Amino acid sequence: MIVRNLQDEEKTGRRIVSPDGNWESTRMLLKDDNMGFSFHITTIYAGADFQMHYKNHLESVYCMAGEGEVETLEDGKKYPITPGTLYVLDKHDKHILRAFKEMKMACVFNPPVTGKEVHNAEGAYELEADPIEE
Repeated sequence: MIVRNLQDEEKTGRRIVSPDGNWESTRMLLKDDNMGFSFHITTIYAGADFQMHYKNHLESVYCMAGEGEVETLEDGKKYPITPGTLYVLDKHDKHILRAFKEMKMACVFNPPVTGKEVHNAEGAYELEADPIEE
């Protein structure tokens, strides 16, 4: 059994802050945990507005707090994000995420990330990054 506490993990190398200052993510479950997916609690800072394109991963995102929107770039549709909203990037959707108020999100990635990933120039995570050293 794996048991972890968010407040404890936020004090370790599992907490990653984006170089661009848009978000921070505590990676609660990673590839090395051998579950077939990774699980993160991510905070998107108020005012963040950035493009992502997970070419190598599928992601589902559940909003626990805050307010914003996700815009799919293929068709320009905008979807409001509020507590209780789930959005799923099931087609490697190129998208823009905007936070009108700070958002707290629970995120699942498949395949699982190793832990140190941040978005590359295309807004994607590389398929294999260096694992977190604990």
